[in-house]
Amino acid sequence: MNLRNKYLAIILCSVSLFISCEDYLDIVPDGTQELSLLFNRKETAYNALANCYSYLPQNDGTYASYVLLSDELAVPVPKEPNSIKLMKGQQSVSSPLMGYWSGFSAVGRGQGSLWEGIRSCNTLTENIDLVVDMTQEEKNQWKAEVKFLKAYFHFLLVSNYGPIPIVDTNLSISASDTEVRLDRKTVDACFSYILETIDAAIIDLPEKVLGNNDVGRIDKVIAKAIKSKVLLYGASPLFNGNTSLYSNFVNVEGEHFFNQNYESLKWEEAAQASKDALNAAISQGATMYYFTDTAPLFDTSNFQFKLVRDQYNNRFAITDPWNSELLWGNSSPVTNGQYWQIQSPAMMKDPSSSSVEASWQWLAPSLRMAETYYTKNGLPISEDLSFEYADRYSTTTIAFNQRFYAQFANRTAKLNLNREARFYSALGFDRGINRTWGSIWNLKMRKGETHGRVANTGDYLVTGYALKKLVHQDSEGDTYNKAITYPWPMVRLSELYLNYAEALNEFSGPSQEVYDALNKIRERAGVPSVQDAWSNATFAATPNKHTSKEGLREIIQQERMIELAFEGHRYYDVRRWKLAEKYFTTPIQGWSVDEDSETNYYQIMDVSQRSFNSPRDYLQPISFTELSRNPNLIQNPGW
Repeated sequence: MNLRNKYLAIILCSVSLFISCEDYLDIVPDGTQELSLLFNRKETAYNALANCYSYLPQNDGTYASYVLLSDELAVPVPKEPNSIKLMKGQQSVSSPLMGYWSGFSAVGRGQGSLWEGIRSCNTLTENIDLVVDMTQEEKNQWKAEVKFLKAYFHFLLVSNYGPIPIVDTNLSISASDTEVRLDRKTVDACFSYILETIDAAIIDLPEKVLGNNDVGRIDKVIAKAIKSKVLLYGASPLFNGNTSLYSNFVNVEGEHFFNQNYESLKWEEAAQASKDALNAAISQGATMYYFTDTAPLFDTSNFQFKLVRDQYNNRFAITDPWNSELLWGNSSPVTNGQYWQIQSPAMMKDPSSSSVEASWQWLAPSLRMAETYYTKNGLPISEDLSFEYADRYSTTTIAFNQRFYAQFANRTAKLNLNREARFYSALGFDRGINRTWGSIWNLKMRKGETHGRVANTGDYLVTGYALKKLVHQDSEGDTYNKAITYPWPMVRLSELYLNYAEALNEFSGPSQEVYDALNKIRERAGVPSVQDAWSNATFAATPNKHTSKEGLREIIQQERMIELAFEGHRYYDVRRWKLAEKYFTTPIQGWSVDEDSETNYYQIMDVSQRSFNSPRDYLQPISFTELSRNPNLIQNPGW
């Protein structure tokens, strides 16, 4: 049974049974009769369970996706969703953009208030025992699922707003104003509640059955993976001893919302939780993904070459449905005949096709992201002595041995050549190639060319880069039903390796265990190990950088930015590292896509502004409406 598809079909029915109230903290409506009907039988109670899942973020929805929050992607101005408007400094307290607190509407589908989601979880917990045709084991599992979801919704709220109220049970209809008007708790109290709730949920959650994820329902591995993430965030600079930003952010009793004393043991706890999650996932059969299918006909003769296989390994790690690396997938397909889903704006058009309905070709990676990927030697482009970093924007002729990712004898920017396989599996560029629509495309992306900007069209790649990573290689864009569906990756095994490496390095510094975790990812990426790359003085500008905690921290952060690029992590990672002033205050840049000659096209231009007001923008605002409903709420600093 496809849970997501089912609850999308019955969502309006379910929501109507949980009659909405004006105040998000007025938790339980006077709907006794409706609730008794809903929780009479398993079939109808399932609607209540599905409703709880429906509040999970819809990162596969272009206009509701948090993937576009950060400096990774840009779109043409007329196409800008609220996420990009937020990053351009257009956030508003009167009507917040992309708010989990109050929810928001969007083209296609929006995001429900997570407080409403928490209320739905509590309602199921309080009423599931009324169902007459379920075993106690089934009831306990459902309770555990929504207990986890409730904890996860609290975590998402903390990640965006910092200190929040804790709503563990629904209030009665007779609750007084004092009871309803809850206070924001300290960040540490919030994290403690989230972790305790996840631990309680794990007891009755089922084991993961690889290849049968029950279409995205929560299991022990998922819960342990999210526990790893929660502890990682709690140990990070934004939340751990943050005196630089929040020394004056206190409650009415004068207690600091953010703890003011750094605790290194939080990193130890995060490392242990990450190791536990890794062990649990691996014991259930999870492995790093490698492409094992037969190569398509157009690449049969090329598949003997490692660089080609590496590109398949990395591209299909995202788009191969329910593969061995995916620990938690949002099983509402990334494309399911719906125009608003995120694969369409990323998919390139086939100009020779009579229809390009499902391919919009306007979700464009930034130049910064093109520069973030490693060289073929597994080093940052600014740290590889063999890479012409100072001359990276000039053009050169593509050599014969570069034909597996670029067009032999054509000319492109040096920046686009001699890079790692993840660069070529994720990004399309002028005079590069794209394996798509059942063939190999030779990309020509200057103005007026096959994939360049056509006069008077609003659908174009504003940076000159295309996003391959979120497009299934076999998807075709004539119609929406020809796009290959896959679940949105909520948690992958690679993220757990990155969590473990970061936490362990922060707690105890470089070690073989940290290197081993990173090398699991680098091996699949097709680049040398951390030790081999950074110990080679022929290439590494800073030899042995990996042997210091500070140096390895930078390496781990860049590895995470590359491996999890365009999956919705960067906005949160940059903020929790307190690096937003470095990344979110400068414009997004790209090539001069309105130029048709080589000389003019390969000039850098600003294509989209980014604005970040510190400390204000580290936390999202609570709307004026919510503040007026609950005078006990204290607004976030700067708003």
